[in-house]
Amino acid sequence: MENLEINTTVKTTISGNGTMPHLKVYSKQDVLSLTKLRRFETKLGERIELLSDATDIASSIANSSAKYVLFGIPEDLGVKGNYGIGGADTLWIPFMQSFLNTQSNTFLDGNEILLIGYFDFGDIQYLIDTTAKSEEEKIEAFRHAVNTVDDEVEHLAKIIAESKKIPIVIGGGHNNTYPLIKGTSKGWHKAGVLELAQINCINLDTHADYRAMEGRHSGNSFRYADEDGYLNKYCVIGLHENYIPQNVWIDIVNNPFIDCITYEDIFVHEKRTFMQAVSHATGFTEDTLTGIDLDLDAIQNTLSSAMTPVGISATQARQYVSFAAADSKPAYFHICEGATRLSDGRTDATSGKLIGYLVSDFIKANSI
Repeated sequence: MENLEINTTVKTTISGNGTMPHLKVYSKQDVLSLTKLRRFETKLGERIELLSDATDIASSIANSSAKYVLFGIPEDLGVKGNYGIGGADTLWIPFMQSFLNTQSNTFLDGNEILLIGYFDFGDIQYLIDTTAKSEEEKIEAFRHAVNTVDDEVEHLAKIIAESKKIPIVIGGGHNNTYPLIKGTSKGWHKAGVLELAQINCINLDTHADYRAMEGRHSGNSFRYADEDGYLNKYCVIGLHENYIPQNVWIDIVNNPFIDCITYEDIFVHEKRTFMQAVSHATGFTEDTLTGIDLDLDAIQNTLSSAMTPVGISATQARQYVSFAAADSKPAYFHICEGATRLSDGRTDATSGKLIGYLVSDFIKANSI
């Protein structure tokens, strides 16, 4: 996978346990190679915590003083399995280059974050590209491959939650919400924080991602999590009426544990303000730990598989993250579907910096 050649020496060590063979762990040298050091200044890359022992991830996380655990899932297998445009695998490194060069200061120090690394599923992508003989065969292969992604992401999310720490996850497709819900539900339950292995979710998105269980992809994470019993309540903010399948709409309105506020009701019909919608979502899900999702296709003109000319502003996205982090009990924070380069040739060099702002906003608001 392009630009993801860092720390290949750790690969063999981590692969030994067989549970997360695609996880690449960062060393201090890796982080500093992405950090631009400057005299009289301190960057997050100089302050952020790393695993003390790459061969024992669970103990390293448990023994860390950090409250937040950051990792990336730069893949677009789930997006392609949903007939989407590839490119969600390109965001991680630009985000790292921006975030690690954020100033360490009174507002955000950096030592409250434990950075693990990223998952590299490039070998699976290569196998599908070189063996699938038709587009439909590729679609089926992508959906099958997402199960492998699910297993590894779930395992890491569970380890983090067991240690009573909050995963901050940069995707990747929205397919990764399912293993995050499943893994954190199990982990927080094992840690004694949850009575049942169930969490709620808030999702700022133009789509509900509640499509049929037709094989795993980026459009049905919440359906799988709901059907498998790990999702309790679910609220979508900014859903676009033009992109709600009728069968999904019927399922939503007939389910008392699912709520939504459409983009049209907020910005066209002005039934409530944007922040009133966010407040409604946090109130609807306040009874237990809540996963906070942000799909970048909700932000106007932001590069993603389903990029939209009609959406919220970047500032409103920051307000959403800040309010949700402060007004709920976060089980995880997940940003997905963004890209710096799509497979159709479109590019945007600012996406990584935008994610840096959003992650900073989450940590600042949740730490108050």
